[in-house]
Amino acid sequence: MPELYGRPALLGVEGEVYARVYSLAEAIRDKSVSRVMEHYSPDVLVFDLQPPLEVRGATAYRKKFDRWFGSMSGRIAYEISNVHVSADDTNAFSHYLSHVTGARAGGGRVDYWVRVTSAWRKVHGEWVVAHEHISLPAMM
Repeated sequence: MPELYGRPALLGVEGEVYARVYSLAEAIRDKSVSRVMEHYSPDVLVFDLQPPLEVRGATAYRKKFDRWFGSMSGRIAYEISNVHVSADDTNAFSHYLSHVTGARAGGGRVDYWVRVTSAWRKVHGEWVVAHEHISLPAMM
């Protein structure tokens, strides 16, 4: 079976979405806002970690990525695991865990886990995120 990002490649529609998940992760690692935003629909709705917690539209979401990437020094370690994809020809869902580590621009380090759930839709032949929910696991 062919490999994608060091893992067996899924075939068909689910494989397409799986590839987009890993492409988005690589754009985050590189801190490339333009490549990150290629993965989101113009009308995306995101429930995010830091205020504003509800973000409507790619323009507003781009500002959050600009702020986050600017707060980090160098490449971000954004390792994803437990990726699950369910898809048909026009809609898909993915969820995974991500371990985020790296150096802060002002000194210090970050080290945390996030859960990401995304609703994808196919627009002009390309899978884009229409809705995303990002949360921090809490030990209770």
